Amino acid sequence: MAVNKTVANASSVAEMLSAVAHPRRREESVQLHTLFSDVTGWDATMWGSSIVGYGRYHYVYDSGREGDYFATGFSPRQRGLSIYIMPGYADFTELLSKLGKYRRGKSCLNINSLDDINLDVLASLIHAGLSDLERLWPVSPS
Repeated sequence: MAVNKTVANASSVAEMLSAVAHPRRREESVQLHTLFSDVTGWDATMWGSSIVGYGRYHYVYDSGREGDYFATGFSPRQRGLSIYIMPGYADFTELLSKLGKYRRGKSCLNINSLDDINLDVLASLIHAGLSDLERLWPVSPS
C-alpha cells in the first residue's frame, strides 16, 4: 500500500520560515503563520520540508488506504504562496468570490501576494475548510 510522501516531522517551523530566501515571501509567511495560528488556535507542525500544517486528521478511504495529514496550512513557494484550506469536497464559491486574486489547485489556493487577497475572507475560508473536513474525519490539534 502507498505511503504518504509528506509526513509530520520535528523540524522547526520558525527556522523554515526564517530561511525563506525572498524577504517579502518570508514576511508574508510569518503573517500567514500568525493568521493560521489565530484562526485555528493550534501550534504549527512541519509537514515535509516546506509545508506548515495546523491540526491533523486520520483518514481511511473505501479502498483501505489510510494515513494522517495536516488539516490546514500553507507553504511558501518560489512562485507564490500555497494555502491548504479545503479538503476538496465543499463548494466555497461564495467566499472565494470575495477573496481576491488566486489560482485554485486540487486542495489549495495559490496566490502571488497577500496584498492580492482579503485576509478576513481567508480567515473565514480556513474556518469553513476545517468545519467541512470535520464532517468527514475527526480533526485534532497538531
